[in-house]
Amino acid sequence: MEKRIVCCTSTGCIEYGPNRYKDLGIEFFHIIVNYNNKDYYEGLDLNPYDFFKTLETIEDPKNHLPHSAIPPMESIREKFESIVKRGYTEAIIITLSSYLGGTFNAIKLVGKEFEDKLKITMIDSKTTCFCEGMLAIQAQELVNKGVPTEQIIKELNWSINHQEFLGTCNKLDYLIYNGRLKGGKAFMGKMLSIVPVMHFSREGVLEPIGSALGLRKGINTVIDVLEEKIGNRDPNDYYLWHNYTGESSMDLLKEIEEERGIKCNHEDVIASPVTGCHTGPYLSGYGLFMKRREDEPLD
Repeated sequence: MEKRIVCCTSTGCIEYGPNRYKDLGIEFFHIIVNYNNKDYYEGLDLNPYDFFKTLETIEDPKNHLPHSAIPPMESIREKFESIVKRGYTEAIIITLSSYLGGTFNAIKLVGKEFEDKLKITMIDSKTTCFCEGMLAIQAQELVNKGVPTEQIIKELNWSINHQEFLGTCNKLDYLIYNGRLKGGKAFMGKMLSIVPVMHFSREGVLEPIGSALGLRKGINTVIDVLEEKIGNRDPNDYYLWHNYTGESSMDLLKEIEEERGIKCNHEDVIASPVTGCHTGPYLSGYGLFMKRREDEPLD
């Protein structure tokens, strides 16, 4: 008799989300954040709220940059060994976008060692943060209903093609220091207070979809894109939540969304420390996760 488990990389932020998701039985491959020459396992010994508050107080961030690293191969192996030992015969594993590092490939590579004992389905979320986590939650809920894995894969692929991660940063420091923004664009951006408007492409690449002069215009541009994506869809047919790093970056966003009549229908979920390594404590935006209606085909 098959026994299935759902796993997610720690960047999915389920461990930082509402308690109701923590009891679903989803397990995690924890990614490492190195800060001040010390390794922390995201989700285990690194609290994102404390981490981002610390980043906000650094006087010299350029020389105190945090960095992320894939889970150690041995920790991945230990996770698979534990899964097999507990009698699971199949694992559905959702990871952050494979474009954001080697975690997807590392888990896939170690998983090959267990192919004779465990059927492994790897899902590239093509995103990160709680959009990734929502895919794992969806997978677990479908497993609990006894839905066949082949059908679950189709449902997840539909969701991947209809999710959105949208945001802007009110400071460019970390994007520049980490090499995400270079040369003349970086210089002019800082000089003119230009902020990028970012999202994940359907291929899983975090890319700019525009820019704006100042944070207020940047947030309005984010909301313009958000409204276009939602269209006339009923709020019962999607989840919308705040996606952010430092809490201070959210004050203006909430002010503007009230002016424009934007209402989230899901609790806020702070972004992962891995994301904060690249954006710093300055990211504010939204996660949008569509629910497939019965009249919407999978293909």
